[in-house]
Amino acid sequence: MPDDPKPPTPQKKKKRKGVTARAGKRIMNRLVHRADKAPGSAPGTLIHTGERKVDEVRIRLIDYDGEKLIEKTLSGVDESFPFAARPPVTWVNIDGLHDTTVIEAVRERFGVHPLALEDVLSPNQRPKVEGYPKHFLVVLRMLSFDEATTSVTSEQVSLIVGDHYLFSFQERFGDVFEPVRGRLRSAKGRIRTRGTDYLAYALIDAIVDHYFWILEKVGDVIEELEEAVVSEPSPDVLHRIHHLRREMLVVRRAVWPLREALGQLYRGEVGQITEETRLFMRDVYDHTVQVIDTTETLREVLSGAMDLYLSGVSNRMNEVMKVLTIIATIFIPLGFFAGLYGMNFEYMPELGVRWAYPALLGFMTAVAAGMLWAFRRKGWL
Repeated sequence: MPDDPKPPTPQKKKKRKGVTARAGKRIMNRLVHRADKAPGSAPGTLIHTGERKVDEVRIRLIDYDGEKLIEKTLSGVDESFPFAARPPVTWVNIDGLHDTTVIEAVRERFGVHPLALEDVLSPNQRPKVEGYPKHFLVVLRMLSFDEATTSVTSEQVSLIVGDHYLFSFQERFGDVFEPVRGRLRSAKGRIRTRGTDYLAYALIDAIVDHYFWILEKVGDVIEELEEAVVSEPSPDVLHRIHHLRREMLVVRRAVWPLREALGQLYRGEVGQITEETRLFMRDVYDHTVQVIDTTETLREVLSGAMDLYLSGVSNRMNEVMKVLTIIATIFIPLGFFAGLYGMNFEYMPELGVRWAYPALLGFMTAVAAGMLWAFRRKGWL
C-alpha cells in the first residue's frame, strides 16, 4: 500500500465495509449455486459447470489384489482401461474435471450412465447415492480447514464403483486418501483381499473421519472465542463468531445429506454392496451421525457465545448508564441551589452574610455526600 501522509478519510471506512460485503458474498457463493448449464439441455449432457481449479488433469492408478500392487501416474485415462476391465481391483483417481474428453472416454469404455457423469461434472451436488445396473455413484463433500483464516473449504468427490473398477473424481490436487493408499501399499488389514465396494467404504470412511479433525479444530477456535467474550469482548470477537457460524453452515451442508446417502448403502438399496461390506457401511453411518450431532452442538455453542457477547455489551452499557444517572441525580439538587442563589434579588438575606458562600458550598457538599451514602446503602454503587 503506498504511503499517504494525509489522515484517514471516510473513504477508508467504506473500503473496509466493501471487504466485509465481499467476504459475505463468498460465503453465499459456497451455499447457493447457480446452474451454468443452458436451460433445456438434454439430460446427461457432459458439461463442466464448476470452476476450473487445476491447470492439467492428473490421473493416478492403483491396481491390486492380495498378492501384488501396481501404482503409477498415467498420461491418459485410456491407459487404465486394460487394468479396469479385468479382476482384481483397479482404482483410478482423476484430479481435475474441466477436461470432458476424459469423462467421455470413461463413459464409452465402461458404459457409465450419462446421468452419473453429469453429476460428476456438476461439482455443486448435495451428497447422494445413485444406483445403476452396472455400477453405482457416490457423491460426497471433502472438507478442509485453514487454521490461519478459520475457513472451511468444501470440494466435491465423486465415486463411480463397478465390479472391478473404482473411478474417483476430484476438483483439485490433494485429498485425505493417503492413509488408504498406505494400507494398500503395506497390505495391512483386509483391504487388499476385498472388492471395490470395500474400497469405496474405505474412501468414504477417510472423508468422514476427516470431518472429526475439522470439528476438533473448529472447537478449539470456539473455546478461544468464548474466553475472549468473557474477558475482553470487542467487535472483532463478534465478527469472528459470526464468520465461524457461516463456516459451520458449509460443514452442515456437507454432512446432513450424507446420512441419508449412507443409509442407502448399509440398508442394501444398492445391489453392488456385499453383505459383509454393509456392516462397515453401517459403522461409517454411525460416525456420520456423530459428526452431525457435534456440528449441531458447535453451532449452538456459537449461538450461545454470540448471545453472551450481546449480553456483556448490554451489561456494560447499563453500568455506564447507571454511573451517568447517579452523577446526574447528585447534581440535580446542587444545580437547584446554584440556580436559586444565582437569581441575584436585592433583598436575599444570605447575600449580606460574610460566611454565606462557604456555608452554601459546605451544605451542597453534605447533600452530595448524603446522596452517595444513600446510594451505597441501597446497593446501587
